[in-house]
Amino acid sequence: MKILIVGNGGREHALAWKASQSKLSDIIYVAPGNPGTSLESRVCNIDINITEIDKLAEFAYKEKIDLTIVGPEKPITMGIVDKFHMMGLNIFAPNKSAAQIESSKIFCKNFLCRHNIPTPNYEYFSEIKPALSYIDGIKLPIVIKADGLAAGKGVVIAKSKQKAEYIIKNMLSGNLFGNAGKRIIIEEFCYGEELSFIVMVDRKKNILPMDTSQDYKRIGNNNTGLNTGGMGSRSPALLIRNEEIYQNIMDQIIYPTVSGMDAEGNQYIGFLYAGLIINKLGKPMVIEFNCRLGDPETQSLMMRLKSDLVDICIAGCKGELSKKNIQWHSKYALSLVLSSGGYPNSNYYNNYEIYGLPKQDYPNSKIFHSGTCLNKNNKLITNGGRVLSISTIDRDFKIAKKRLYEIAKSIYWEHIYFRTDIGF
Repeated sequence: MKILIVGNGGREHALAWKASQSKLSDIIYVAPGNPGTSLESRVCNIDINITEIDKLAEFAYKEKIDLTIVGPEKPITMGIVDKFHMMGLNIFAPNKSAAQIESSKIFCKNFLCRHNIPTPNYEYFSEIKPALSYIDGIKLPIVIKADGLAAGKGVVIAKSKQKAEYIIKNMLSGNLFGNAGKRIIIEEFCYGEELSFIVMVDRKKNILPMDTSQDYKRIGNNNTGLNTGGMGSRSPALLIRNEEIYQNIMDQIIYPTVSGMDAEGNQYIGFLYAGLIINKLGKPMVIEFNCRLGDPETQSLMMRLKSDLVDICIAGCKGELSKKNIQWHSKYALSLVLSSGGYPNSNYYNNYEIYGLPKQDYPNSKIFHSGTCLNKNNKLITNGGRVLSISTIDRDFKIAKKRLYEIAKSIYWEHIYFRTDIGF
């Protein structure tokens, strides 16, 4: 089979790496890919940007691609699935209409309320004055969210009224997050533990849950500082070992979401990522939905996945997920993101040569490329906010964590930054 993976980050590198291990795959194309994907066996980078939907479809049609997996949300929300389906191509992702569950937080929250799916209380605004009046009568802290896509950074927790007013004014004026913040949600802050719960859904509404993971979202240790695209992950999440919590998530959130989307004419097919918070009573609530796999959760999940990724995605396209079970290694996986200094702000340091990358992977570990490229001298340099992610796996959590940081400390570039508490 010929496989196409759309994207150029660590998530897509992990997907390409796992797809290359499939007995069904002959060649894996990654568009556009990165220097890391180009080193994988049977993987070939294709110079097509993720937003060039027509070119991607033309390539897939010409090359007779058997399966396309889309990594980032941007091409999904632009309608890549609709285009591929028009051309009779297999692609495992939701169409543009269903992808509104991520592309508009207001759409998502209104949908959750219509179907009585637990989520924090909220209001949404497009004008500054009503939003400022609203916060006069509610308890702090509050969560302020940009309605549109903001690369995982469009969420701010305001602990003071002064900060809340500043964020509201700057989001709605377009100074923060551009058009993505021209409408906002103001949401109650809920205390608890965050959890990434990802399932696969096919056209017959069959649901196949993946194992659990947790994302370390904030830039600083102890989950402090600004929101990022993710600074690390772990799988499985220890919290979900409680069977009652697992069943509550399926019964109260996943099943009604899939059936509700279908009932409203937005049939959902693909990976569905529920960003949840579990409160002290064990009650799950939806913080957000994503219409794709998470990054860096995917890196940890692919380390633990025993099943054939290509096989289960093909089953998803055919409506045959009910015939599949996903098998996982009974080990701990950890992933650590190495970033450029200054990230997640837009003025992070860039174009620095990367030193110390091992010529081959350590045992039970893998380095995935995210924001890297080759300069004119063929040297590997930084080319993004999140540059590399290191993943380790072991039956002993402490060994996995120790190996993770041993590898991290062997890699260097000017202004390198990473959290030192991933796994806690």
